[in-house]
Amino acid sequence: MEKLTFYAVSAPEKLDRIGAYLAERLSRDVVRHRYGYVLIAMEALDQLLMACHSQSIKPFVESFLHMVAKLLESGEPKLQVLGTNSFVKFANIEEDTPSYHRRYDFFVSRFSAMCHSCDHDPETQTEIRIAGIRGIQGVVRKTVNDELRATIWEPQHMDKIVPSLLFNMQKIEDVDSRTGPPSSPTGGEKEENPALLAENCFRELLGRATYGNMNNAVRPVFAHLDHHKLWDPNEFAVSCFKIIMYSIQAQYSHHVIQEILGHLDACKKDPPRVRAGIIQVLLEAVAIAAKGSIGPTVLEVFNTLLKHLRISVDFELGDRRSSAGSATFSTSSKENDERIVQNAIIQTIGFFGSNLPDYQRSEIMMFIMGKVPVLGATSQSLDTSHLGDLGTRRIQIMLLRSLLMVTSGYKAMTITNALPAPFLDPLLSPSLMEDSELRQLVLEILHNLIDRHDNRAKLRGIRIIPDVSDLKIKRDKISRQDVSFMKKHGQQLYRHIYLGCKEEDNVQKNFELLYTSLALITIELANEEVVIDLIRLAIALQDVAIINEDNLPMFNRCGIMALVAAYLNFLSQMIAVPSFCQHVSKVIETRSLEASYFLPETIFKDKCNLPKSLEKHEKNLFFLTNKIAESLGGSGYSVERLSVPYVPQVTDEDRLSRRKSIVDTVSIQVDILPGNNTEDKIDNTEEITFEALKKAIDNNGLEEQEKEKRRLVIEKFQKAPFEEIAAQCETKANLLHDRLAQILELTIRPPPSPSGTMTITAGHAHYQSVPVYEMKFPDLCVY
Repeated sequence: MEKLTFYAVSAPEKLDRIGAYLAERLSRDVVRHRYGYVLIAMEALDQLLMACHSQSIKPFVESFLHMVAKLLESGEPKLQVLGTNSFVKFANIEEDTPSYHRRYDFFVSRFSAMCHSCDHDPETQTEIRIAGIRGIQGVVRKTVNDELRATIWEPQHMDKIVPSLLFNMQKIEDVDSRTGPPSSPTGGEKEENPALLAENCFRELLGRATYGNMNNAVRPVFAHLDHHKLWDPNEFAVSCFKIIMYSIQAQYSHHVIQEILGHLDACKKDPPRVRAGIIQVLLEAVAIAAKGSIGPTVLEVFNTLLKHLRISVDFELGDRRSSAGSATFSTSSKENDERIVQNAIIQTIGFFGSNLPDYQRSEIMMFIMGKVPVLGATSQSLDTSHLGDLGTRRIQIMLLRSLLMVTSGYKAMTITNALPAPFLDPLLSPSLMEDSELRQLVLEILHNLIDRHDNRAKLRGIRIIPDVSDLKIKRDKISRQDVSFMKKHGQQLYRHIYLGCKEEDNVQKNFELLYTSLALITIELANEEVVIDLIRLAIALQDVAIINEDNLPMFNRCGIMALVAAYLNFLSQMIAVPSFCQHVSKVIETRSLEASYFLPETIFKDKCNLPKSLEKHEKNLFFLTNKIAESLGGSGYSVERLSVPYVPQVTDEDRLSRRKSIVDTVSIQVDILPGNNTEDKIDNTEEITFEALKKAIDNNGLEEQEKEKRRLVIEKFQKAPFEEIAAQCETKANLLHDRLAQILELTIRPPPSPSGTMTITAGHAHYQSVPVYEMKFPDLCVY
């Protein structure tokens, strides 16, 4: 062997003839099953290959690869392993110049087939599979570095290599132990375990993937998971994509996410558990990619997920409608599976959004809010017209839950950045809906955005706090931007809190969230002017409970009283005015003795005795405006506005969504009397009686009342804020306009036409012609 090697090195031009001779001998020995000579010939080829590195070695390599192919084609496991070992040695040799004519299609196919060996002997099977994986690794190392010879990345090769590796990776017993960054097992463990060897080969393959061939390496993974039904359960799928995300270069992460989204679209009609498995895989991929470069796929991820959220709700309601009247286990199971899909989508949206930088997160908040189907929403919202009221409510709740997760941990420098007007208006719209869960979600989202110092946990639960200083509340000085925000949008926040307290379906959680909202506004956004507005709001809520114009249940009235007590106790200690604190604590102490159901610790217990009415209670149980004004006036507060009752600002949205039509409440009937029926005319002359004469004589009291009314009007216009004056004027104008429109609609009729009258039915116009001889003309038109 030494002489042969010396001869080959001394005369490189003879290498091709030496290789051809050895190949001929080896082929003959393989056919005749002379395996001893086969081993000798392969050893000679290996040593010559390792010793000679001249340019003339290329013809010799062709002979060498031809012989390796012969060994791999044989049915003898020992020869297959021998050929693989020789090929791996060859793959580790770095050639000076690449051979562009050389192709490895046969080796890819053969090594992939060896990875799926099903030999009856387990040891032989493992040995052949390990040889196949090592062969694939050799092909990858030999070809992947040369961009001009990148045939290995073609789909026909990737469709063989990737499934072969995944097939062996499925044998990993502990899936979660190797889903992180690449591990470094010992050399002996690599050689003996096909699963470990396949995983390391898979990592190496993905690590060498570039921008142009990343998709070709990832798509076969989906095909393998689909074919073997590995999405449910999806532990292996999750581990695969964790390996992919950790192995590829960070700037290519968005390619993988795009491929998962595309596969999710392709599987939109698959069973819900399959879709849930894909979405959970997306969550794991996003969790890794969100820490690095995500690229242009941010909005695409959210748009696709929201689309599948609507599809899932559609499927759930469709199953419910199809099973109406026949409740079966399978249908309820399908609905539960769809709930799993929906929860997975919400979790993915929330996790992805919460890991984005603040500038991207604000865009996502606007994007999700634009998809919530609310009154007056644009065409960008999710189409829920075919889902009905139940489907629309489900979509609203799930989108708000997603938004709640996205806003979790969001810390904006100014409140204007957290609550811009295009986001605040649609966000507060669901807070007017007659659904307590929707209102709770809106308030929790507001808490996430307003609370910039993590004080919300300290305020959890509505209670009378003996000493607020023990909470160690963090707060900064109110910035100029925050003051400007409250001047523009403060009335809007007050209005939604005020109307939220008046809802009949409020439960304890609603009152707790409303209390937390008032407390957070006090901490984060309250200057002296805002404090006065908040006190006016609290007194107005107390009046709502006492007067009860909305016919609220007794629990709600007592709950509002408890909310006002808890909040004024908190506010008085925050602004630290001793006389104000004294008045509040005195009222609370009186309530604890005489009317404990006005305190949160009592009213929100399971069994609480409610009063029959609130009209008989004395004034010492209520917070009085005049005493609050006296206490604050001595501390330099401008208390003139405290005497003006709070009136919520009325908006077009409120009028359209909540007010009842005048037609429903007022029946207006106007009779047009013809001119010739004088006997039917009604004499409107007022009857003169003793009472009428007495009223006419005794008008001094009326004059006093008129003077008092004028004084109140002048005082209101002098001291009340502009927003309230505008709200009252707008309310009167709207009422007048609606009544006038109603009267005109009922009184003004178009003159009869010979061509007939037009009626609209189901959106289509129909003409009903009237003969001339049947038309009724007014008397003045007939002669």
